[in-house]
Amino acid sequence: MKAYIYQNDHWPHFTWNSDAFLMLLSEARNLQGRLLGKMESLGFELRNEALLDTLTLDVLKSSEIEGEFLNPDQVRSSIARRLGMELATSVDADRNVDGVVEMMLDATQNCFQPLTAERLFDWHAALFPTARSGMHKITVADWRKDYTGPMQVVSGAMGKEKVHFQAPEAPLVEHEMQEFLNWFNTNKKTDLVIKAAIAHLWFVTIHPFDDGNGRITRAITDMLLAQSDKSSQRFYSMSAQIRSERKQYYHMLETTQKGSLDITEWIQWFLNCLINALTTTDTLLNTVLVKADFWNKHSETLINERQKKLLNKVLDGFDGKLTSSKWAKIAKCSKDTAIRDINDLIEKEILQRETAGGRSTNYELNRK
Repeated sequence: MKAYIYQNDHWPHFTWNSDAFLMLLSEARNLQGRLLGKMESLGFELRNEALLDTLTLDVLKSSEIEGEFLNPDQVRSSIARRLGMELATSVDADRNVDGVVEMMLDATQNCFQPLTAERLFDWHAALFPTARSGMHKITVADWRKDYTGPMQVVSGAMGKEKVHFQAPEAPLVEHEMQEFLNWFNTNKKTDLVIKAAIAHLWFVTIHPFDDGNGRITRAITDMLLAQSDKSSQRFYSMSAQIRSERKQYYHMLETTQKGSLDITEWIQWFLNCLINALTTTDTLLNTVLVKADFWNKHSETLINERQKKLLNKVLDGFDGKLTSSKWAKIAKCSKDTAIRDINDLIEKEILQRETAGGRSTNYELNRK
C-alpha cells in the first residue's frame, strides 16, 4: 500500500459520497445566506466595522496556527489602511504584518480573479519580504527546491522526531501545481464550498513552498468561500475556527493524507468546521452591534479623543481590569489627566467604579 495519498495511481482524482454530507452542506449554505442577509440589513459603517474585525481575526488566527503571534493593533491598522477605513488610533505595521494582510486581502477582495503561479509567488514574496524564515534563508516566489532534504511535517524533540507527512519531491511540484491551478480555474461544476474543502486538502498536500504553505492554503480556502458567498466582504473566519479545532484538524489532515482518494470524511470535517465558524461569528457580530448601540446612545455626549480611544478598547473587550494607571499608559497622558477623564465619564454615567474591592480602584462600563 502506498504511504501517502499523492502516491495513489489515480491521484489527484478524488472521490466522495455526496449523500454522506448533503445535510451538512445544506446547513452551511443556509447559515451563509442568513449571515449575509443579516449583514445587508446593517448600515455601511457597521458592516465596515464587522468586516475589519473579521479580517483582523482571520489574519491573527491564520498566523497563530503556525505559531506566529502578530500584533493585533498592527494587523487592524494595516487592514484599515488598505481598505481606506479611518481609525481613531492607527499604528505602523511591520513588513511581515503588511505582507500577511496584503495576501489575505488579495485573496478575498479579488476572489473572482484567476489563481496563477505568478499570483501565488506574489503572495509568497509578501509573506517573506527578507527571503528568510526565522534565521534560515529560503527560496521565495518560486516552488521549493528541497536543497536540505525532503519536505516533511515533523513533531517531537530532536532525535525523537515523528514524521506526520512527506510532501511530493521537489521535481514533481511544478507539474502538480499546473494540474491544481488548471482544476482551480476551470472546474465550474463542483459546489464552491466543496471545492474549498478539496482545494485546501490538495494544495497543502502538494506543499509547494519552502514555508508559508499553511497560510497560503487558508488564503485559497477563503478565496473560494468568498466566491461561494458571492461577496468579497468577509464576516466569518475559517482560520479562527481551525485554530480552535487545531488538534482535530491536524489529525484529520494526517489521516486523509495517508488514506485513499475517497475524501468523504475530510469533506464532512471541513463542513462541520465551516458550520462552527458561521455559528461563532454571531459573537463577533454581537460585539459590533453593542459597540454601535453605545455610540448611538452617546452621539450627543461630549467625549474627548483619549476617552473615545479607551472606551473603544473596553467595548472591544479590555484585557484585565481598567485602572487609572492603565488609562494613563494607553492614552499616553499623566495619571492626573487619566483620573479627570475617568471622573468626567462617571459624571456622565458612562463609567462606574467596580463594586468588588481591591488594592486599586477599577472601572467598568455602566450598562444601565
